[in-house]
Amino acid sequence: MNKTDALIIGAGPTGLFTAHQLKLIGLDCQIVDNLDKIGGQCIELYPDKPIYDIPAVPECTGEELTNNLINQLKPFEIKFHLSERVDEVKKENDQWFIKTSKGTTFLTPNVIIAGGVGSFEPRKFPVKDCEKFENKFIFYSVKNKKIFEGKSVTIFGGGDSALDWAVELSKNSKVNLVHRREEFRGAQATVNQVHELAKEGKINLLTKYQMIAIKGDQQLESIDIKNDDKEVKNLKTDYALGFFGLIMQLGPIANWGLNIDKKTISVDTEKFETNQKGIYAVGDICNYPGKLKLILSGFHEGALAARACFKLARPNEKYRFEFTTTSSNLLKRLGKKE
Repeated sequence: MNKTDALIIGAGPTGLFTAHQLKLIGLDCQIVDNLDKIGGQCIELYPDKPIYDIPAVPECTGEELTNNLINQLKPFEIKFHLSERVDEVKKENDQWFIKTSKGTTFLTPNVIIAGGVGSFEPRKFPVKDCEKFENKFIFYSVKNKKIFEGKSVTIFGGGDSALDWAVELSKNSKVNLVHRREEFRGAQATVNQVHELAKEGKINLLTKYQMIAIKGDQQLESIDIKNDDKEVKNLKTDYALGFFGLIMQLGPIANWGLNIDKKTISVDTEKFETNQKGIYAVGDICNYPGKLKLILSGFHEGALAARACFKLARPNEKYRFEFTTTSSNLLKRLGKKE
């Protein structure tokens, strides 16, 4: 049995920063994640994709952000339980009993759900023959953009991910961008950039087309696409990328007695506590009026949830707010000298 002041479910950026805030105020915590690595969606879906809206960081990739957050945690000892899904959560007196898919158990007064959108998997191409090429020549996320250098890449989708990767890969690859509609759902600035690159011949833009067949034996050779007028084109390509969004599943969280609305968990904006005392939700999985699904919002939510945990973890102590710039206690926890 693992006894801790707080258990964080989710090792993405929000979960990592929440752990930092808990340790900073003197609380112990452990982290559980059903992925086999630290970083959540940042690592799983866009490790190489630039992120531009982290305060004071003009640009960083998902991997760089994760590594910086891990480095920020180095002064503290955080125990991670990876490749484990939380299956059971139940109340035992004033504590929460948690059990994972591997049988690991916890007893804690505080549970912080920082699980992003819950369990997720990408929507895939409907063409059956695509399965044999998956993770070799067909991908639904980019983990290593270098494999596409000097190659022909056909990207399907009309949202931010498809547009961003079309722009990024066009620097070193021959790019086809295929979308089933004329209109795109991504940021207008990126849509404009794609159209400009298409005029320059750096992106082959094909709208109102969808994949109907894929050809190749040991490796991908070409793709057939068809438009609304039944016209069929054959595209020679080395790789295909599909960005059709994610199928989101809350999984066991749906059975924990929480207020769930449209696969998100309702919280207050004081402590980011759910309708269950001692269970908090931060990051993309939580919902409240004015919610913005930004990493920086998750950092703010995690900081407040961490401080709310203090009352339940240390009922006989009074929490005193302190600044890291002036507090000798906080500086000691960070391993810094005054």
